[in-house]
Amino acid sequence: MQGGAMADFRVGIDFGGTKIEIIAIAKDGSEALRRRVPNPLEYDASIRAVRELVEAAEQALDGAATVGVGIPGAVSPDTGLVKNANSTWLNGRAFGRDLGTALGREVRVENDANCFALSEAVDGGGAGHAIVFGVILGTGVGGGIVVNERVLVGRHSIAGEWGHTPLPWPEPSELPGPTCFCGNRGCVERYLCGSALAEDCDGPGHREASGLPARAEAGDAAAIAALDRHAERLARGLAQIINILDPSAIVLGGGLSNMKHLYGAVPPLLSRHVISPVCTTPIVPNLHGDSSGVRGAAWLWPRDLPRTYATSSG
Repeated sequence: MQGGAMADFRVGIDFGGTKIEIIAIAKDGSEALRRRVPNPLEYDASIRAVRELVEAAEQALDGAATVGVGIPGAVSPDTGLVKNANSTWLNGRAFGRDLGTALGREVRVENDANCFALSEAVDGGGAGHAIVFGVILGTGVGGGIVVNERVLVGRHSIAGEWGHTPLPWPEPSELPGPTCFCGNRGCVERYLCGSALAEDCDGPGHREASGLPARAEAGDAAAIAALDRHAERLARGLAQIINILDPSAIVLGGGLSNMKHLYGAVPPLLSRHVISPVCTTPIVPNLHGDSSGVRGAAWLWPRDLPRTYATSSG
């Protein structure tokens, strides 16, 4: 081990399926640098690409950085190996350790949904709240839990995976539920994701739900009914989260979070299923949008940058 290196700023990496994005956040929380490159889609080349981005950022900003990385998967707490990544070349690899060796310092790696939740909890839609549940509503449904600006990971690194819990309080017409890729039936994801909403409105094979709010505003009865069912199902799903976790705030992310009606329609529907006589849990839109993942990766290091952090010769 070499002596510690002064941490001048924090770097976040969004390791996506097609691109790798880097952001540098200064000590005052401002964005100092942002760049992106294509993802090489190969393990060793990806390690090199991340290392080169970090080294270039440190050179450009004339300082040393802590490094956090968000990935579309999880790191097993038992083995340190990546699992459940749709960037499949990461699975079974010690990505965090290997990247740390390449960079000569500790690297923190976390699921991208957890990074979204952390970003929004630190300085986004959930800022100032002690317990934040970050929701992803898009091509899939996921979530992350942040307590006092720290990600709650869990024993199996699956905390917040509410998309693969059953839709609660189902109606007879909703049973036995559609089959999910996880092998179970009736998962929340298969009722609330974008394609599920589109199919509920327009039938099998339809995948695009972004135009439904405009259709509903124009009086389209099918769109109005589908959006009403979706909001009511979302309320049931979130009520179950509130009963278990009782978060201080719920922040919505993903493509469907842009449907503005959700923020007015869902809160009044919660009280029917929340055990508290009064439910005041705020449901708010995200502040940082597509930048939340990369910003959250940077915030995997504490709000107060450590004076020094360990480095090695690699």
